[in-house]
Amino acid sequence: MNVAVIGSGTMGSGIAQVAATAGCAVKIYDTNFEAIARSREALGKTLLMLFEKGKIDAAEKERISNCISYVNTLEDLYDANLVIEAIVENLEIKRKLFAELEEVVSADSILASNTSSLSIASIAASCKKSDRVIGIHFFNPAPLMQLVEVIPAVQTSPKILDKTVRIISDWKKVVAVAKDTPGFIVNRVARPFYGEALRIYEEGKADFATIDWAMKTFGGFRMGPFELMDFIGHDVNYTVTETVFTSFYFDPRYKPSFTQKRLTEAGFLGKKAGRGFYDYAKELPKPTENEVLGKSIFERILVMLINEAADALFLNIASAEDIDNAMTKGVNYPKGLLAWADEKGIGWCVSTLDNLYQEYHEDRYRCSPILRKMNAQNQTFF
Repeated sequence: MNVAVIGSGTMGSGIAQVAATAGCAVKIYDTNFEAIARSREALGKTLLMLFEKGKIDAAEKERISNCISYVNTLEDLYDANLVIEAIVENLEIKRKLFAELEEVVSADSILASNTSSLSIASIAASCKKSDRVIGIHFFNPAPLMQLVEVIPAVQTSPKILDKTVRIISDWKKVVAVAKDTPGFIVNRVARPFYGEALRIYEEGKADFATIDWAMKTFGGFRMGPFELMDFIGHDVNYTVTETVFTSFYFDPRYKPSFTQKRLTEAGFLGKKAGRGFYDYAKELPKPTENEVLGKSIFERILVMLINEAADALFLNIASAEDIDNAMTKGVNYPKGLLAWADEKGIGWCVSTLDNLYQEYHEDRYRCSPILRKMNAQNQTFF
């Protein structure tokens, strides 16, 4: 199978490695020769590391490397059976690219976008044959993260969806099929991990270090929300939050934080800039290890995450299994949120959300109808 990847950045290079490892002939397209050189060097280092760790032998290392080539004209992608675009998150730039791609590849080629939050339907509308356009959203780093979200647009044909799911499954990835709504599964459901943590900080209930400590200690998360936002980069994380908020017609559940906005404006973008919520040139602050406070913080953020996952199910964004797989395999949550809801008790979820609503009287804390219905009928998700 011939695969083309548009963009030689970290994500594009990672997708190319996944496809090549699966035996595909891969062409990476980029007009930036420096980016191509960086991609080639990074791939060489990655394969060497895998070889040295005994993950692959010398023949496999050579095979994967030989499966990947670099091109700088779109016309070179004429023989691609599948094209995956992994460029800047700008809708108009993507639409222009897809319209150009359609003139180059064959009529039965699948055209896919790796966008994390933009409308697949809008991208597909730029093509005359829009039924072969689909979303294939990998997570970073693509070779390591198990999950891939597959997002059919309203125009996408069922055959293209089925074929895409088979291809990505053959690449040894876990597929979660999601409806074409802002943020799909992961970037929608994960918003409270950041947003509620920021809200707790802005209310003065706890500092960054304490909130991070609470989520790791009581929730078993590998990184706290402020550590993770600093790791992702505020230019990326804040932009996704703002995009989801705007796309959902300013639903208060997704409201961005001025705290994060000001960091972004100041250029304090996180670890890559040396400063974000934490100043990495200094010793990191110690948390206030108060068990009662920590448990309260964890449960408040957890119930908001559960509510978001439940609402995604209520609105048929994805199946319960795909939602939980998305969060455990896409962002390494310690448990699936719907399974976590069963464990905590649906009644606990409803009463905790209702208490928050009574305290704040904000629509942000409205309980998903599915939780209320399940509680009344004594049901569980699994």
